[in-house]
Amino acid sequence: MVRLSDSAESLAAALPALMVRAERLASSVTLGMHGRRKAGLGQTFWQYHHYRPGDPSTAIDWRQSAKSQHLYVREREWEAAQSVWLWRDGAASMRFGSGADTKLQRASLLALALGILLVRGGERIALYGEREPPANSRAAYRRIGYALGERSPSDDLLPPEAPLPKNAQFVWFGDFLAPLESIESTIRRLTRSNAGGRLVHIIDPAEEDFPYSGRTRFESVGGAETRTLGRAEAVAADYRARFQAHRETVALVARKLGWNYTAHRTDRSPQGALVALYADLSGGHRMAG
Repeated sequence: MVRLSDSAESLAAALPALMVRAERLASSVTLGMHGRRKAGLGQTFWQYHHYRPGDPSTAIDWRQSAKSQHLYVREREWEAAQSVWLWRDGAASMRFGSGADTKLQRASLLALALGILLVRGGERIALYGEREPPANSRAAYRRIGYALGERSPSDDLLPPEAPLPKNAQFVWFGDFLAPLESIESTIRRLTRSNAGGRLVHIIDPAEEDFPYSGRTRFESVGGAETRTLGRAEAVAADYRARFQAHRETVALVARKLGWNYTAHRTDRSPQGALVALYADLSGGHRMAG
């Protein structure tokens, strides 16, 4: 019987370009802390501290205390998040790109690099909708890398119906062009298990700035729909205002439901977005890049 770790290592013999880029990006960030561990209820040993007035006597580790003249209390680890679940929008609109990266490529890169950092920080990760349970291992993020790098994009605008454990953390990467009502109902569904969440809005500069002028032909991804404007600049102001309003509404929906929102343009360095995301998941602890 082939062990799961052996199977994962054999798959990793030929790393896709996404994996290489993500590992380089993650390696460019120096962690200033390790995971989100702190004292509390749990089963895993964390550290000892000297007995203090108010500590329950049942928490004293008598074996450790017998080695010195002090009483020691055994602290167990409390996990701020049981697991972190990643999900990347794979809809057709994500294939658009006016620069080096499409929105799909940048979202995949950030999702995988974040997963690598989380594993290095002691967290358990999983790709939402997959059958593999959360794990803290190289095999876990490599499986995610292959899923993100080799899966053909489909019209999955929204995270599917799938189990989410209680108190998990959910990170959703996408361009959020689905109807706002659908985005809100999906967040509400995910929060039924007390999950915390973050929306990472991936934006191509051309779709925000609308840098077009003169006679311009616009095509939907795949070319199913086309529209030609004689003077594209004539609609630029209205378009930019509408795009900004949509972006602000997505952020408002997220925050109304207790989720965080961040926007990232594909013409900017992914490192800054990665540092901010990891710091946010780590409860605001500072990291150096």
